[in-house]
Amino acid sequence: MPNAFRRVLLAAAAVTPMMAGYAYADGLISIIVTDPANPYWFTEGEVAKATAEKLGYTANVAAHKGDTNTESTLIDTAITNKSVAIILDPANADGSVGAVKKAVAANIPVFLVNAEINQEGLAKAQLVSNNAQGAAVGAQQWVQMVGESGNYVELFGNPADNNAATRSNGYETVLTQYPDLIKVGREVANWDRAQGYKKMQSLLQAHPDIIGVISGNDEMALGAVAALKEAGKLDQVKVGGFDGSPDAVAAIKAGELQYTVLQPVATFSQKAVEQADNFIKTGKTGVDTEKQLYDCFLITKDNVDKMTSPFVLSE
Repeated sequence: MPNAFRRVLLAAAAVTPMMAGYAYADGLISIIVTDPANPYWFTEGEVAKATAEKLGYTANVAAHKGDTNTESTLIDTAITNKSVAIILDPANADGSVGAVKKAVAANIPVFLVNAEINQEGLAKAQLVSNNAQGAAVGAQQWVQMVGESGNYVELFGNPADNNAATRSNGYETVLTQYPDLIKVGREVANWDRAQGYKKMQSLLQAHPDIIGVISGNDEMALGAVAALKEAGKLDQVKVGGFDGSPDAVAAIKAGELQYTVLQPVATFSQKAVEQADNFIKTGKTGVDTEKQLYDCFLITKDNVDKMTSPFVLSE
């Protein structure tokens, strides 16, 4: 594991010791993420695991890779293994409801991270980035970089994830204030770098005069950067991302990506486990609301050097 990842995991694990009088922490916390091949989800799973182990639990991390059938099987496994809590990044806003219901029926509290489901009152908490706020911040920065007129395209995430539409709508709210900025194309690239690369190639063929690409996440943005470099157009087309991934940070430093919007995944992954710990010991999460939003932060060349470890911006 790279040293930078070790640092963020160690920092995340530096949680408050158990208070006197609480039940001793033990048992299995099952952590289910989307795909640890993506550094964002890797960090999500590893921070949650490190936090759980620091609090005295055993923990494991599994991945559904966006497939609700796999997710359902992993929930069954967590139930069979008598997990004391499940930390879940849901595969589908609607399709994951049934999996959460199964866990709840087995009296296992579920804590959702990163993405929501379209039903409240099942999970004990839903901890997500403030995607609307982050999208607005990103779109405003994007306009500063590309200017107020010209044709542009958008790369859209997984339609089954509410975050994709929330970010896209946030972009739209800002960019429609500039009537001379015209969106000439939008392609679904499912949060994936390879798909971002291929969709960018197609968009370039159809719209060779574009001045910018606004992307729903960093992986798609980095795919677009690769396609633009290959076509010799990266100096003419500016690209913005969303996540704050290590590769995006490197691309900003290299002058290839204009900005990224940092999601505080290391923070809310830790908080989800701490709330699970509170619930196991006291029957309460310690937080008043089920849905909890964590504000995002803009990362540009001006503050990129303050990224001290993956998805962590120093004060």
